[in-house]
Amino acid sequence: MIDVFIRQHLPLLACLVALVLGGKMKIVEEPNTFGLNNHLLSQGSQLQARVTPSPISGPPHLFRLAGKCFSYMESMYKYDFCPFHNVTQHEQSFRWNAYSGILGIWQEWEIENNTFIAMWMREGDSCGTKNRQTKVLFTCGNSSRLASVSEPQTCVYFLTFETPLVCHPHSLLVYPVLSEKLQKEWDEIEQARYEELITEQGYNKMLRDVFEEAGFLKRAKQPIKQEQHTPSPKHQTLEQCTQEFAKQRGEIERLRSLLSQHNISYEMATGRPTIPLTTVQDQHLRGDTGILDNI
Repeated sequence: MIDVFIRQHLPLLACLVALVLGGKMKIVEEPNTFGLNNHLLSQGSQLQARVTPSPISGPPHLFRLAGKCFSYMESMYKYDFCPFHNVTQHEQSFRWNAYSGILGIWQEWEIENNTFIAMWMREGDSCGTKNRQTKVLFTCGNSSRLASVSEPQTCVYFLTFETPLVCHPHSLLVYPVLSEKLQKEWDEIEQARYEELITEQGYNKMLRDVFEEAGFLKRAKQPIKQEQHTPSPKHQTLEQCTQEFAKQRGEIERLRSLLSQHNISYEMATGRPTIPLTTVQDQHLRGDTGILDNI
């Protein structure tokens, strides 16, 4: 009887269940993050910068690029270049452990022949025994965009960034960007080089000092010299001290005996040997067997 009732009213029961649960069920659609925000990623694989970016420097008309990012797709990887900040790489994959990492953090300019050649992004994620680093070359283009990415060496990346901001032939010159004080210093360095007062090596070092003071180059870290206290080879232990004392005392006794053999008295108070004065009554000088009649 029950089986017949269920078979007759099964469609009605199904509709009733769907009606009751329909108001509580919700389908949520989330954008595919390709593993970039996977909560299963270890904390160490998150994008964590090891250093802070250097201050913004260089041609002032490029400062407007700060705060912007430019993307480039290469195979399964997406590269993001954020001028004066960093360069990152994101693997566009459905793998649960898809790679995302920092390829470099803004550090300094590369300068050659009075021209800003490229940005250097260093201190990126670890890569074996070194850190990843990226060189970003600036070239003229109709729009600001990341044009190409390559990896000529393991964990060393080259990016080409096109922008109309560098199309003017003087847009990347270094000298006009310097302060009057640093321009004067550069003039004096050039004059000293012309007069052969400094070597080429000295010229390059002094010029680098100017660029470092301007903030274009990162100052090289000077190794901290720690004063190393070299312990005396003697008297390192009580036993050695006692042995040394006995040795010195024996040497003093030997010298005192030697002085006594030569009739030289030794005064303990002053520590200075005294030689007895030879009188005429002695009639002899020490070491001379003759008579002092002619003296």
